[in-house]
Amino acid sequence: MSDALSRLTPEQYRVTQQDATGPPYRSEFWDHHEAGLYVDVVSGEALFASVHKYDSHTGWPSFTVPVAPGNVVERADNSHGMVRVEVRSAEGDSHLGHVFSDGPVDGGGLRYCINSAALRFVPVDDLDAEGYGAYRELFGPSAVDP
Repeated sequence: MSDALSRLTPEQYRVTQQDATGPPYRSEFWDHHEAGLYVDVVSGEALFASVHKYDSHTGWPSFTVPVAPGNVVERADNSHGMVRVEVRSAEGDSHLGHVFSDGPVDGGGLRYCINSAALRFVPVDDLDAEGYGAYRELFGPSAVDP
């Protein structure tokens, strides 16, 4: 894992390893609409899919559900005078962001508010080549048989 950490940008390190928050409305994925998978920038574990992404009007990428619930762990965060639930990647232990209960009701009611700096994006067309082919079915029938 130390090799992966050495490849991070200062912002990625600050967010994933020091629990920082990236800026709203100026991050790489807050307004990103391409079909694909978002993975942990440190460990590569699959975290979120574009099909579960929505505009929460907060300035950060927001998702209704992780692609594999076991890849995202939650823990209490009482920092900054607030009571929140932090989300981290299970394998990489990267700080991802927070989960809130104000998400779309038809999507389960949760909003995973995630820092772009904690993510790497894998387009649908690259899923197989990058070892994420098992997630292709999330993107519908046209993505299953490329």
